[in-house]
Amino acid sequence: MNSRTLVEVPHPGLREQRKQRTRRALLDAALGLLEHQAFAGLSLRQVTREVGIVPTAFYRHFPDMDALGVQLVEESIGALRRTIRAARDENPEYDVVIERSVQILVRHVHAHRAHFRFIARERSSGVAAVRLAIRRQFTLFASELAADLRRFGLLTHWPLDDRLLLAEIIVNQMISTTEAILETPPDEPDAEQQVIARAERQLHMIVIGLSGWHQAG
Repeated sequence: MNSRTLVEVPHPGLREQRKQRTRRALLDAALGLLEHQAFAGLSLRQVTREVGIVPTAFYRHFPDMDALGVQLVEESIGALRRTIRAARDENPEYDVVIERSVQILVRHVHAHRAHFRFIARERSSGVAAVRLAIRRQFTLFASELAADLRRFGLLTHWPLDDRLLLAEIIVNQMISTTEAILETPPDEPDAEQQVIARAERQLHMIVIGLSGWHQAG
């Protein structure tokens, strides 16, 4: 009687969990390495060596390094965009939206500092695919905000072009605030509070100027 060796086949759910853990490990390893070098100089072999897998295994998770970089963009700006939009949906009052949006921005940057340092470095001089992904996310951020601004008071009757222009101003202000938070030493909470207060004041000034622009138009 011939004996057979039974090979245990992992449950599909366990295989997927392992795959997701390895994918997460690749993203985290890349972020760690990017603390000390630009994305353009980061190699697939460096990342896989950090994770402890063979280079060919990388392609089970990403088609190339550019795709990994794009995913890092989505994890940072995409997640922030969706969270702030949810805050706008909860309360349509200007003051509440401004305060909550700045709070969300600060918390998100603290929770994903490595992501946003990566964004700050790559958005103007990085690899083309990553640079375009960042631009796409900020464009989407502005277009969603422009659509939501239609619900706010006198903005209801503003033409789309004017709402888009206003949304771009607000998004650019948030980018500047993010970079200021990243540049503030973690052990200087007072300095960060000044950044937060300045951001809220700038947004209030933008809101106050809306009526003047409306009357001028």
